[in-house]
Amino acid sequence: MFWRIVLMISCFKLLLIPSYRSTDFEVHRNWLAITHSLPIDKWYYESTSEWTLDYPPLFAWFEFLLSHIAKYFDSKMLNVHNLNYTSTATILFQRLSVIFSDIILAYGTKECCMYLSTCGVRKSSKWSSRWGSPTAILQLLLLGNAGLLMVDHIHFQYNGLLFGILLLSVARTMQDHWLEGAFWFTILLNMKHIYLYIAPAYFIYYLRNYCFTRAVPGEPLQLNSFSVVRLVKLSIIVLSVFIISFGPFIACGQVQQVLSRLFPFKRGLCHAYWAPNFWALYNTADKILVTMSRLGGLNVTVPVASMTGGLVQEFQHSVLPVVSPRTTLVCTLLSILPCLVKLWKCPGNPLHFMRSLIICASGAFMFGWHVHEKAILMVIIPLSVMAVVWRKEAEIYLMMSTVGHYSLFPLLFTPFEQIIKVFILLIYSVYAFQNLSHLFDIKTGRFCLPLLSRIESLYISALGFIYFFESVIFPFSGLMKFYPFLPLMLTSVYCALGVTYSWLRYYYYFINMNETDHKRKAY
Repeated sequence: MFWRIVLMISCFKLLLIPSYRSTDFEVHRNWLAITHSLPIDKWYYESTSEWTLDYPPLFAWFEFLLSHIAKYFDSKMLNVHNLNYTSTATILFQRLSVIFSDIILAYGTKECCMYLSTCGVRKSSKWSSRWGSPTAILQLLLLGNAGLLMVDHIHFQYNGLLFGILLLSVARTMQDHWLEGAFWFTILLNMKHIYLYIAPAYFIYYLRNYCFTRAVPGEPLQLNSFSVVRLVKLSIIVLSVFIISFGPFIACGQVQQVLSRLFPFKRGLCHAYWAPNFWALYNTADKILVTMSRLGGLNVTVPVASMTGGLVQEFQHSVLPVVSPRTTLVCTLLSILPCLVKLWKCPGNPLHFMRSLIICASGAFMFGWHVHEKAILMVIIPLSVMAVVWRKEAEIYLMMSTVGHYSLFPLLFTPFEQIIKVFILLIYSVYAFQNLSHLFDIKTGRFCLPLLSRIESLYISALGFIYFFESVIFPFSGLMKFYPFLPLMLTSVYCALGVTYSWLRYYYYFINMNETDHKRKAY
């Protein structure tokens, strides 16, 4: 059944090959050309295209391997001077490369499902079929994730590959295969450094449960239970991967150049389209204060690099204090600290480890520097696993996934994709609401969506009115001439409210959950 689902979803992905392609399509084509036609010491210096190589070395090696297959499709795509090259063979190869790399997502999903099937997760008392079991539901929630379909197979990226490695690492860690779990997570860090956001959860969980002998929660930790041998084994695994990844660039004396590409702080606080996080609300508050000040007769100067210009650049707030990268780092660390303390105090609980990953990813998304809207998938994908475990997490998942996936809509703005993205989100959301409510034997209340309160249901329903305004009313109104960024800002701010609510609610439940509650409610 599992591989039938994989095949079915892969066939749907094939239908998306002719879809709209973002600039990320050219980004990855250019990286194929760089790694194929230039010596390694030129990879992180090449700047013929504005889309320079800015992923860690293992992803560059992945592009290098792909390039040796790409040359059999169309060798011209591997010329660094053929900017914006999009032959039919190039499009076919790059689309197929994403589809085939999703086999890692399938494998990671399968391993997580195997873990849940052996850790006590019960079948629904109402459904006895394979489609009603928690693992069957999880398979479709992960493999058919609406965000991955939109971002990878229309917009164009390789997130499915990366999340597959993450799920494999998580599964191995929860199965107590510590060194293998650490190996896969280190591989992941060296393919995309954004996963540093969740590294603190890995560090605390491994230190507490692998380097120290497990203890009963609440009992004092014995220093003599620390294993130097285990620490050395773990260090060898982690350092070996980093040395293989960065070794050639260390030998060339290019580590500083590589790091400057990986961490470009000159890009500003927010992306061109604000991710639906705390800073979107902060920016909006600043704009409101500017308007109120002007109405009050105060002369407030708006910087040339306006936040609503839709550009990727640095800017200054007009009324509220300017936010620096250091400020975002402090806010992020403070937001995840209680979660890490909780994880330290609850040793030996793999599901708490998963919850900590979700909260670390959420904190980084809420307060990080120059966060992309696509980073919400780092919250949604792990939360999918927990949605089939505990009813409260299913409730939060339905809110977070619906709002988070809707926040990706501005990435797909051509007419043909308008229908596709709505279809994908509706089908996925209906499946998630329907099956999770049956899994937990929940009866839908009057005027309520399954597992959601009336207010939450109204909030989700209002997304339809926002979409109608942005796609039907706004284009034919006179507002477009004066406020071209208004639809993006409206989507970002409205979704930020839902994401913030879901984050705070999940945090509250996790911090206040004790072991007795977990055993009583989780399964």
